[in-house]
Amino acid sequence: MSYVNHMSKEINCKIVYYGPGLCGKTANLQHVFGKTRPESKGKMISLATETERTLFFDFLPIDLGMVRGFKIRFHLYTVPGQVFYDASRKLILKGADGVIFVADSQPSRIEANIESVENLEHNLAAYNVKLAQIPYVIQYNKRDLPDVASVEELREALNPLKVPEFEAAAKAGVGVFETLKGLSKPVLAQLAKQEI
Repeated sequence: MSYVNHMSKEINCKIVYYGPGLCGKTANLQHVFGKTRPESKGKMISLATETERTLFFDFLPIDLGMVRGFKIRFHLYTVPGQVFYDASRKLILKGADGVIFVADSQPSRIEANIESVENLEHNLAAYNVKLAQIPYVIQYNKRDLPDVASVEELREALNPLKVPEFEAAAKAGVGVFETLKGLSKPVLAQLAKQEI
């Protein structure tokens, strides 16, 4: 749920990048952070865990214009990829205004992608939220690798809701902003319906 600051005339929206370990969540955020003007972003905060160095969360506001006279800021977060950190995943999801699921396009990772989507649904259910109720898009990442599943295979395995899909190679910056813009439209549409 977005936070409205009437004093500063800002609406703060929380976007969560979700997906299995090493799927490219961090690469997405690093690219967005690196390409965003310094005056438009806050600090990126990284947390190293015992078993993986992951962007645990970051604080990255992006200026998106105005809604009803309020300035919009997006705060982007990643969840840890490993199941071991499920409590952290659940906590980071709390109050999310939208979710970008980053899927690893390698055939060997399809099962991990499916498990991660199921975990996302389970963790949202803890807050009485269904995946179909929240702005949600899927990014098929690592499309630049030599051995990747077809978009049709990935769609069949991961996108029964038929949400918007984006192909990406996040390390190269391909499809990163397109994915974020694809999610920002339904998030802003949902904001426009809310009372401020």
